[in-house]
Amino acid sequence: MRNYLKNNRYAWLIVLLTLCVVQWAKAAEEGEVNVQEIVFSHIQDAYTWHITEWNDKEIAIPLPIIVKGEEGWKVFLSSRLHHGESYEGFYLAQDGDHAGKVVTRNSAGEETRPLDISLTKNVCGLFLSCALLLLIILRTANWYKKHPNEVPRGFTGMIEVVVTYIEDDVIKNSIGKEYYKPYSSFLQTVFFFILINNLIGIIPIFPGGANVTGNIAITFVLAVCTFIAVNLFAATKGYWKEIFWPNVPIYLKLPLPIMPFVEFFGVFTKPFALMIRLFANIMAGHTIILALTCLIFITVSMGVAVNMGMTLVSIVFCVFMNCLELFVACLQAYIFTLLSANYIGLAKVKD
Repeated sequence: MRNYLKNNRYAWLIVLLTLCVVQWAKAAEEGEVNVQEIVFSHIQDAYTWHITEWNDKEIAIPLPIIVKGEEGWKVFLSSRLHHGESYEGFYLAQDGDHAGKVVTRNSAGEETRPLDISLTKNVCGLFLSCALLLLIILRTANWYKKHPNEVPRGFTGMIEVVVTYIEDDVIKNSIGKEYYKPYSSFLQTVFFFILINNLIGIIPIFPGGANVTGNIAITFVLAVCTFIAVNLFAATKGYWKEIFWPNVPIYLKLPLPIMPFVEFFGVFTKPFALMIRLFANIMAGHTIILALTCLIFITVSMGVAVNMGMTLVSIVFCVFMNCLELFVACLQAYIFTLLSANYIGLAKVKD
């Protein structure tokens, strides 16, 4: 057995996974597992970065809370608010519209949300992905400076292949060879930013697991950036003419501006579709994987045979979904970049 474990590099992973399943099942039998809490705690943002549990104790990194109440700004660690405790009048809401968020009470005794710019899990995950993106790009650029006449290999060669493909087959083809340069840096940054965040979000252990691109606030900002690039920088007089006076029969424009209204509405629906598509796909992937994992807990009371059978089914489907999520992570970054480039290209209508 020892030789088998030594020679098979996957055996240790199987053993650890089996031990985890046994511990989860034991906890479920004792009524200590809340399936809904498991799912939402991994998807939603948090003021702590959970790592693991050891001897019934949570191991987590407390993150700084930065809030402004009636008495001014307060900065403290989230560990001061554990177990329903309060600090300087601030506490975590247990239910209602502000559940899980830092709240306080005003002079009238009403529960209100202060101005909150805390460094939450998603914010820290965002900083991590940005630092990683800078490291990748600067490392690649530094290699080219030191080896101007050499062909890149390994990691640098892989980055060159991806950058070249996105620029030649996505950006140039969508915008046009005469117009693409001012938008190339933006679209390349968007692609790698989404890709890195998607991949980090799949990693189930620290420092991965932050649901950055599954947060609609992040996808909203990305969509707004595309909206500005299209309508502020790329749009021409011909583009606006096609919106307010499209080339359609006159009865569709006068006396009721039916088509102008539809075209103008489309200016906002395009970035909205970008926002929802990325958010929904990443959120759905995380939710499905967690739901499949929870089959282990749900079937504990159905007997050992059923539980073991569903545990194997859960593991198989989770492995499949993780592989699918890797594909979706790359696909969604590609689709967001492609559609953004197409929208910019469509705005370059000749006058």
